[in-house]
Amino acid sequence: MVSAAAGAEFISVELRMRDGRRVKLRAVRADDKDKLQATLRGLSAESRYARFMAPLRELSPQMLERATRPDAERELQLVAVVGEGGQEKIVAGARYSAAPGSRDCEFAIAIIDEWQGQGLARPLLESLMRAARARGFERMEGYILASNSRMLGLAKRLGFTEVTSPEGPTVRMMQCDLANTA
Repeated sequence: MVSAAAGAEFISVELRMRDGRRVKLRAVRADDKDKLQATLRGLSAESRYARFMAPLRELSPQMLERATRPDAERELQLVAVVGEGGQEKIVAGARYSAAPGSRDCEFAIAIIDEWQGQGLARPLLESLMRAARARGFERMEGYILASNSRMLGLAKRLGFTEVTSPEGPTVRMMQCDLANTA
């Protein structure tokens, strides 16, 4: 799914979900701002909180700019889309980001409510892991609400282990040594 080329370009790929619907995974584009904002607005309050751990209703202009123009050396933002052209709709987003000079990166995933439970989180996280490994990152970590048992289970199945979270008992910190995962 992910090219290991120096630019860490993401190759668009089409997937069939458990219910038969098709979705395309691709790298975010600068012209996705309105679609990303619409996706965030369409998330339930619970799903927004699970992703941002704050009662965020929409992305600020700065957050939207950063989301649609990731720094290729330190970040990757993927989107899952349905439809074509002007009818295209973002149904999920996944990203990793790292501090300058760090060999560790942090991941986050958000999936709109009607697409949850269809098997979309796994290819998104696996794609992030492959791209981060190809980019030279050594470890990936993510902060997951303790109540998000499906995401915690997926992370464990993909080789993440739980470590003490600086966020307290309601948030789990999951880490993965990227060199030891396929």
